[in-house]
Amino acid sequence: MHHAPAITWVGFIPGLNTIPEHVANAILISLIIVIMVLLGTRKIRKCDPEDLIIPEGKFTLQNVLEAMVEGILKIISDSLGGDVARKFLCVIGGGVFFILFSNLSGLIPGFNPPTGNINTTAGCALTVFCMTHVYGWKEHGPKYLKQFVGPFLWLAPLMIPIEIIGHLARPMSLSLRLFGNIMGDHLVAAIFVMLCPIIVPVPIAFLGLFVAIVQTFVFTLLSLAYFEGAISHNH
Repeated sequence: MHHAPAITWVGFIPGLNTIPEHVANAILISLIIVIMVLLGTRKIRKCDPEDLIIPEGKFTLQNVLEAMVEGILKIISDSLGGDVARKFLCVIGGGVFFILFSNLSGLIPGFNPPTGNINTTAGCALTVFCMTHVYGWKEHGPKYLKQFVGPFLWLAPLMIPIEIIGHLARPMSLSLRLFGNIMGDHLVAAIFVMLCPIIVPVPIAFLGLFVAIVQTFVFTLLSLAYFEGAISHNH
């Protein structure tokens, strides 16, 4: 028995309707984020870099983006230290914006959240995995490999396989956790909407909002823990 494909927004966009849906949704979310950033920073880009930008005393897109960036910087500073926070803002901040907006897109009818597909979450997790070792190597050089050997050289034959398995399990854990929670929440919401489309979707929407924020926070904290372990000098 064949089911008719669900109608989504990307199905109406030329170019995006010819590629896999999760890829099209990820591209659309990325474009939305880029447009928001361009709109939110247009005042800053028009001013002289030496001029002090005074926040407007009202609710604006610029104020929202500034609050989000300040919050991300605070989380990074608390985890890795204020001296390196800005160095990690690009990879962590980019991940927060993409994952959060991808999760939240599942609350909008006609959107399937990109993070509800294992390929998208695996891509995010592999990015963290690769950047962890990039930053670790930049911080320690060849000495970075000592963490795989263990405290004593004679333990190397035992420790190296254990460390490799532990490191390879990280992207699997990150991707499966995010994918499972977002897919499950989106599936439950769809079932309740079909059963009772009038009242029930309201609390389900609030639950989806909670799940979207919490899963973004969990992914970010775990990523920061891996980065902290890579750049730490206390191996």
